[in-house]
Amino acid sequence: MIQLHDKQFVPFISAEEIDFAIQKMVAQIADDFVDEIPVFVGVLNGSFMVVSDFVKSYKKPCEVSFVKMASYNGLSSTEKVKELIGLNQDLTGRSVVVIEDIIDTGHTIVELKELFKKQNLKHFKIATLFFKPEAYKKEVKIDYIGIQIPNKFIVGFGLDYDGLGRNLPEVYQLKD
Repeated sequence: MIQLHDKQFVPFISAEEIDFAIQKMVAQIADDFVDEIPVFVGVLNGSFMVVSDFVKSYKKPCEVSFVKMASYNGLSSTEKVKELIGLNQDLTGRSVVVIEDIIDTGHTIVELKELFKKQNLKHFKIATLFFKPEAYKKEVKIDYIGIQIPNKFIVGFGLDYDGLGRNLPEVYQLKD
């Protein structure tokens, strides 16, 4: 068990399970973009560890970029997504795969789809390491899912609780 601020968290997903899920997504995406050089777009801050491990395993040519979006305050979504840092490159005719750490409510994904709609892309795909189907109520298709999880608050592997826990190599769940 670990303590972050005023909350306790228990082990939930091991580093090995995370690596397996990332390798599965890498294989699927590599198969889908055989003759292309995709642009992987990580959503900061949470996706930095996922993107890092993902691109280290992706053995074909690719590009990497990041956007910074914010929608969480403490344990809950604010329901409002702010774009803090945006893309500053022309992606016309390119294939973009957004790489998320976690998708729960889907507010950020809807905002990202709108952001990329103006880019005249060849393909727009969404990949997420963790997906909470119980919490997701949006119509945007999630193309690649590493691990489906229950609608519980988690930290570790890039995910935080008020700034703490991102550095953990495994994932912890809020203790009931």
